[in-house]
Amino acid sequence: MLFTRRFNSAERVEITTGPPVGVIDIGSNSVRLVIYEGAVRAPTPYFNEKELCGLGRRVASTGRLGKCAIDCALRALKRFRAIADALNVGDLKVIATAAVRDAEDGGKFIAIAEKVCRVDIQVLTGQEEARIAAQGVLMGVPDADGIVADMGGGSVELVDVKSGDVRNAITLPLGGLRLIDMSGGRIEKAEELIDAALAGVPWLKDAGGRTFYAVGGTWRAVAKMHMAGSDYPLNVMHEYDLDATEALTYTEKIRRSKRFAALPGSSAISKQRREVVPFGALLMERLLLKMKPKSVQFSVFGVREGIFYSLLDEDERAKDPLLSYCRRLAELYSRSPYHGEELCHWTDGLFRHPELTETDEERRLRYAACLISDIGWRAHPDYRGEHSLDAVAHSALSGIDHPGRTFLALSIYFRHASRGEEEGEKLSSRLKKAASKRALRRAKIVGAAVRAAHMLSVGMAGKINQTSLAYENGVLVWSIPTAISDLDGARLRRRFETLAHLVGCIPQVRIF
Repeated sequence: MLFTRRFNSAERVEITTGPPVGVIDIGSNSVRLVIYEGAVRAPTPYFNEKELCGLGRRVASTGRLGKCAIDCALRALKRFRAIADALNVGDLKVIATAAVRDAEDGGKFIAIAEKVCRVDIQVLTGQEEARIAAQGVLMGVPDADGIVADMGGGSVELVDVKSGDVRNAITLPLGGLRLIDMSGGRIEKAEELIDAALAGVPWLKDAGGRTFYAVGGTWRAVAKMHMAGSDYPLNVMHEYDLDATEALTYTEKIRRSKRFAALPGSSAISKQRREVVPFGALLMERLLLKMKPKSVQFSVFGVREGIFYSLLDEDERAKDPLLSYCRRLAELYSRSPYHGEELCHWTDGLFRHPELTETDEERRLRYAACLISDIGWRAHPDYRGEHSLDAVAHSALSGIDHPGRTFLALSIYFRHASRGEEEGEKLSSRLKKAASKRALRRAKIVGAAVRAAHMLSVGMAGKINQTSLAYENGVLVWSIPTAISDLDGARLRRRFETLAHLVGCIPQVRIF
């Protein structure tokens, strides 16, 4: 079954993807279903639901999953199968991890669960789980360099990743529920268990000066608390980055707290998750002391995304996740899916000025901004800036860190600002403070350039690529051919004047 969307009749462009892909992850703490739009490099999960069943809560002490936990999991699986059917999922993958593989009644549970799901369930070994979690991180951060640590309810998987390679995968029985079970709920005892297990992993020292990629719901809860407690301007956990020293101080604070509910940001955590968070903070603390990384980066990509990544062909895997996602947004929401591509090359001329020299990453972010510059056109004109800013700042982008996300959101905001740079002063001070002076200036320039370009092209392909920008002795020249010179006008020139002033030049529109 194929899902097709046709664009405007002038372009006659169609987007065709395969059927939705679903992944069910039967974990030690939660059972989760994620459904993706199709097997593409940067998919949008359009359904995501979990049930905290606690399958691994008593496995360490009893060796069994427990009847209540099994009943909860089977109810969730029954609903998830029905949802997959309702959404015409073409490929449903179901995996099970530590609790099921370690429990003596795990095989019996799987036999029943397979009948409910109507597909075979893959019970991952510890090494398989570790490597797939690393693949998930690489899906969102292709250049990841450090240790991926995926903390679940029953185990933690540790993997060394560098230049796309996965090395030294290991699993340890240090999941949140297992630590509570084995320690009797005592933090001091859990610390002893963690240190004993980590002592047998000598290659953790190789993480020195690199990145610690934190994966799993418990560590996402730690990030969520930190963001809420510090009034962070973005509500996105993926690639939220903390200096290792700050992360160590914060995890120690959580671990030492006698009243979890009194911690800033704790109200942002569900009651079902709060029991496990101090043990997750303890494990992160001990890993940081052992590894001595430069920073901690939280990833929402893990085993489920690793399974999805394995379904992609080599061509899809090789694509840039950020630019792939932005192209998809342009195809879905822009007036012309090709216009953004033209803007990428048109703005190259603007950034040839020696004072505007870009890094490769800055150029990549500029291209991303050009690609999605028109996604807010359907909104009311008075609110396009705010609407687009919020949509970009909190979208499911991958392959981009938080400073990059902030730049992208600001660029799209300034693209719509009705009075250029002056209008930007009304922007939320929280988001502006998150941007460096360099990034804020670049966002204003990119936004002003795209704003001027749209006045000539009216958002459609085939016009802006006939024009060019160039510098001539302090003058920014916009050359427009006679064939489309009727598109010139007073408003276009005002917008171009704003752009020229931002780059310290005198504006000149030249008809040739």
